[in-house]
Formats: sequence, C-alpha cells, structure tokens
Amino acid sequence: MDFRQLETFIEVVNRKSFSKAAQKLYLTQPTITSHIQNLENELGTILLNRSGKNVTPTEAGSLLYRHALNIVNMRNMAQFDLGVYKGKVQGHLDISSSSIPKHYVLPYLLKKFTSKYPDVTFSLTDYDSEKVVEGIIDGITDFGIIGAKFNSPQLEYIDLIEDRLVAIVPNNKDYPWKEYEELPIDFLLNKKIILRESGSGTRILLQKKLLEKDLDLDSLNIVAYIEDIEAIKKFVELGVGISFISERAIKKEVSMGSLKPYYIKELDLKRKFYFVYHKKRQLSPLSQTFRDFVIDSISTIE
Repeated sequence: MDFRQLETFIEVVNRKSFSKAAQKLYLTQPTITSHIQNLENELGTILLNRSGKNVTPTEAGSLLYRHALNIVNMRNMAQFDLGVYKGKVQGHLDISSSSIPKHYVLPYLLKKFTSKYPDVTFSLTDYDSEKVVEGIIDGITDFGIIGAKFNSPQLEYIDLIEDRLVAIVPNNKDYPWKEYEELPIDFLLNKKIILRESGSGTRILLQKKLLEKDLDLDSLNIVAYIEDIEAIKKFVELGVGISFISERAIKKEVSMGSLKPYYIKELDLKRKFYFVYHKKRQLSPLSQTFRDFVIDSISTIE
C-alpha cells in the first residue's frame, strides 16, 4: 500500500467527498479516484460506498480506515521524532479559531511558539465557534480553539482559560456610571442592541443566560447582527447601539476612553476557552506539540 493512497483514502472518508478531498490534498479529482481504485484493486475489496449524497466507507473501508490512521500517524511520528533528534521541529499548522481567541489570545501564543520552533509555519482561520466544531466533525480541520462548548460524543475538550463578557456602551453623558459597575438587567430592555452572528460563543452564552432569567433575544431591541468584533466596537462608539463582548477585546478602547464596560448584575457571563479536537482521530505530532504548548503557556496570557 502506498502512503499517498492511504492519505487520499483517509481524506475521502473524513470529508465524505472525492472533490473535497481533492481540494484538501491539492490533487485533481481523477487522481483521487485513481488512488482509491488502485487501493481497492490491491486489496480486492470495495472500500467506499459511492451512491448517495455523501461517500461513506463500507465495512471493509471502516476496518482499513482505523489501520490507515495508525499507519500514517506512525509515519508522521517517526518523521517528527527524527526531526526533534536532529534538533529541528518543522511542519505547518492549520489553526481554526473563533474570533476572540484569534485576535486576543493566539497572537501571543503563536509568537512564543514560533520563537521556540522557528521552522514551523501556520495558517490561522477565523470562524465562529459552531463552524469550528462542524469543521472538526466533518474532517476539514484537526482541532480548534473556541469560546463555547457543543455537546457531541465525537469531541474532546480541554479547558484553557477563563473569559468574561461585558456590556459595552459609548463613553458619553448618557452612561454616567463608573467602568465595570454592575447594572440591573432592566438596563438592557430599553436599549438598542448589536449582536454577534448566531454561531458565535458570545451570542450562545448571552442567549443561554437570558433564558435562565425567563428572557430571550426577542425581549431585546436588536438593531444589527455583525460578525466582525472591530466593527461592533466602532458602531457602539458611534452610538448605534450597545453590545456584549469579551473583556479581553476592549482593553485598548477602555484605556483610550472611547468605550465603557459594565457588568449586568443578574447575568453570569463568565465562560472558558477550549482546545477542541476529535476523539477518534489522533492529532498529528506537530498538532500535539502545539496543544501541549498552549496548555502549558496560556496561563501567562492576561
């Protein structure tokens, strides 16, 4: 069996698609098809069900999939360990992250990581928490760092660091209270509200905590849904509405006096950031190294 064929087979199973596997591996779809056909001919069995919307493994395919993962992982581990032995850790990390960790946590961690391992390159993709999880389950990405937990038997979560949401308002005479004072929940009911998109950890937490107080998003006067954090802060600064955002995201604006943060007395908006990955898919050696580095180093991020 050829490593390229096994890697192709793994990607087709993970992505449930020949075309998506081709995109991931930067190969043409006929090449993907050829790799699978050659593997099936060599083993004398059909490995994939090709009928229906998604490609799925046959019983023989599921058996090979488990072994193929081990074979490819052992190859990768051997290459990685030999690199470490020669004093050189290298490779490329594909990192999926929700917005707050991407902007206010990962830059500091990646600066330290790439200083320690200068031969490692990385790609950093910004999704909301729900899309990161979907990508892991669908085999599009190996792991992610997110601000919300989604119940799934396929996922493993590691607690990283605590965070807290605050209500942010423009710094003007309409909001005379001191920064970080606790305001009653009724404060929200007559304000124009700007929210994040539906899959964001921020919105999921806010919605959950409102429901605990017998309120829902329909109880609020929502004037906009915006994905971009920097855009939200600008709209709040201009007085379009108020919003909820991580304390980590507004340090500069608070120090400059453009925004004011408040806690809402009846809403416990503390949360955690998580390192999440698939239970049944072993992380690559480089991804494991990055995971361990994040766990060891994240407590140093303020």
